[in-house]
Amino acid sequence: MGAFVDLTAADGFVFPAYVAQPAGAPRGAVVVLQEIFGVNAHIRSVADGYAAAGYVVVAPSTFHRVQPGVELGYTDADMQTGFAHKTAVEALPAPGVMADLQAAVDHAAGLGGGRVAVVGYCWGGLLTWRSACLLQGVTAAVPYYGGGMTTPDEAARTPRCPVLAHFAEDDAWIPLDTVAAFRARHPEVTVHTYPAHHGFNCDQRGSHHAPSAQLARERTLAFLAQHLG
Repeated sequence: MGAFVDLTAADGFVFPAYVAQPAGAPRGAVVVLQEIFGVNAHIRSVADGYAAAGYVVVAPSTFHRVQPGVELGYTDADMQTGFAHKTAVEALPAPGVMADLQAAVDHAAGLGGGRVAVVGYCWGGLLTWRSACLLQGVTAAVPYYGGGMTTPDEAARTPRCPVLAHFAEDDAWIPLDTVAAFRARHPEVTVHTYPAHHGFNCDQRGSHHAPSAQLARERTLAFLAQHLG
């Protein structure tokens, strides 16, 4: 089990992050980026899972600049609320939430010996892609079904680190033809697709697909071992 700590961004903004520690010396650090539902029970469970695999984990609240204390479920109403918060964060003046992500990466680096991977889900997958392209000190990045990352503007970015991207083949939010275009544009990115729907990793959603989630996790852990140790 982890605990929340306060982090401070370069502009002085203070925000919470859930930190989960491994049983022994960390193999490296992982920053876990939330979906549009906050650092909720599922995201804390994901963080605990990476800690159990030997990594120190930092999961920052990426909504805190617009709404503190967000912890949503997965109902239609929750989705509408989360989408509204996400829209508000995306509308912040640059660098916006990216300053918080840089602070999370820096904190994780201090805890984990310098090597940091960013792993994110849904909107957090998009933020993971941006982190790979824009932030300092990111060793590797793993976006899961990053909503928006296959659009032309986002695909035009260039990653500064190795990236492993997971997408769903039946994703109503991310058309498969845009995934194909992203793959063609970024041959340096390892792209995997799964016979599942958006959100397949989350065992609290109706779209959860256990075989795809397990295979993606195995691939992710192998990728982390390759780049973090």
